[in-house]
Amino acid sequence: MPFRTRAVVTGAALTAAVALLSPAGAYAAPADGRRWTAAPAPGGGARPSAQDRPYFYLEGAPGAVLKDRLALTNPTGSAVTLRVGGVPAGPGRWLATASKEVRVPPRTRADVPFTVTVPRDAAPGDHPTALVTEGNGRKAAVQVHLRVTGPALAALSVEDVVVERRGSAAVIRYVLVNRGNTTLAPHLAVHADGLFGPALHRAARALPVTLPPGRRMPLTEPWPDPPALDSVDVRLTATAAGGARGTAGATYTAVPWVAAALPPAGLLAGAAVWRVRRRRRAGESRAVAQRAVAPQGAASQVGASEEAASEAADPQVGASQVGASQVGASQVGADA
Repeated sequence: MPFRTRAVVTGAALTAAVALLSPAGAYAAPADGRRWTAAPAPGGGARPSAQDRPYFYLEGAPGAVLKDRLALTNPTGSAVTLRVGGVPAGPGRWLATASKEVRVPPRTRADVPFTVTVPRDAAPGDHPTALVTEGNGRKAAVQVHLRVTGPALAALSVEDVVVERRGSAAVIRYVLVNRGNTTLAPHLAVHADGLFGPALHRAARALPVTLPPGRRMPLTEPWPDPPALDSVDVRLTATAAGGARGTAGATYTAVPWVAAALPPAGLLAGAAVWRVRRRRRAGESRAVAQRAVAPQGAASQVGASEEAASEAADPQVGASQVGASQVGASQVGADA
């Protein structure tokens, strides 16, 4: 049985919506043949196209009212009742569907018109949200990429960088923050320099994430081979289109358990080395003192020899000394 397409009639603000009649077989059932689907209706939005769209894209100035249609397809043989609405937070409150509850007959696609009313004080930039559909125990969300026209600002920061050891590896934790008003597709470069030279170098590469305005996103960077013993400065640099750039870092000190157990032994070894060196220096000092005393004794012996030689060479000196000795002897005899 071919699919039928019908439109959900809106209230007074959306009475112009009409049904799209699709040819037979234009919307085939999913592979399992048992599940309803929700997707943007073909050919709608700010960029009409005859092909299927993976998400809604709407753009307008503050105060504008934007329109599009959500396609609900029921490939089963029984009618389903689905509830439709925007995410109840942030820009999701700007969305309004023609009906909050839609009954979709068997093998039928129902198009549900909806509007996005941009507040007059809405900030320029991207305001992502989604349309949520629920029914039969299932929930599906279709992204709505909403851009409010005006000056665009791309700003990005890196925060809360921490390096954690995990066995022989490590992990770098950080947070990316979009501080501008445009959605960013960030790139990340990682560098680490230690006391013994560069420890890590990763050129900038695209991250598999999309960062909406105002969003904080915790992320991790694996480090399978950090240094085993070093003090390392780790620096992360994030960039994105529009000149967005942010950088931050942390210090990581790697001390293995063997080195951690060494301080007492190291102190003892250091004390022993100090004692050995002190003893050596004391021995060297005594040796120097002895070498300094030895020449003085030799000099006195040399002086005595020189005096004896001079006496032998001068007969008068020798005779006078002999005479004096005799006089002394005679005086001793007289006294006796």
